[in-house]
Amino acid sequence: MVGGTGLYIRSFCEGIDEIPKADESIRKKIQQQYELNGLQWLQQEVQQKDNAFWQTAEKQNPHRLMRALEVVEAVGRSITTFHQHTKTERQFNIVKIGLTIPKEELYHNINLRVDTMIENGLVEEARSLLPYRSLNALQTVGYKELFDHFYGKISFEKAVEEIKKNTRHYAKRQMTWFKKDESIKWHNPSDKITV
Repeated sequence: MVGGTGLYIRSFCEGIDEIPKADESIRKKIQQQYELNGLQWLQQEVQQKDNAFWQTAEKQNPHRLMRALEVVEAVGRSITTFHQHTKTERQFNIVKIGLTIPKEELYHNINLRVDTMIENGLVEEARSLLPYRSLNALQTVGYKELFDHFYGKISFEKAVEEIKKNTRHYAKRQMTWFKKDESIKWHNPSDKITV
């Protein structure tokens, strides 16, 4: 496997806990309240209704907070009660290799990548997805900034600047996540790697 989010890679390597799905009406209600009242409201709701999760939650991650709130409202139990903390045994060896470059180089590459995405049609793609902007899959870096631009909240130049900044922040969070995994062997992309 090459790439993937930290959670996806962990799920692939270790398995994933079975957590009940919430009724669509609960999900929509929470999403609407979040859009109306913002992150602070969501944080307060989770802290009040699922304090066990709140203690270890990624407090700035609205998707995780909404998911925890969905579960507690659907089944009346903390999402933490479904966390088994048992790893799935795999029938193969897992070797994790991480590639790292200096921060300045990474940020330069991110800025160039955003410029290339803009040149290759990101604006048109985002505009075509505007009717679906409330879907979770579209609450991501690149789309949300352009949606703000389309609605006149920010200029085009500011949207591009925000995409670059938010992508850099996302890369930083990814590195923080992966650095916690002591099984990853870190290399420079130019290293000769043997497994």
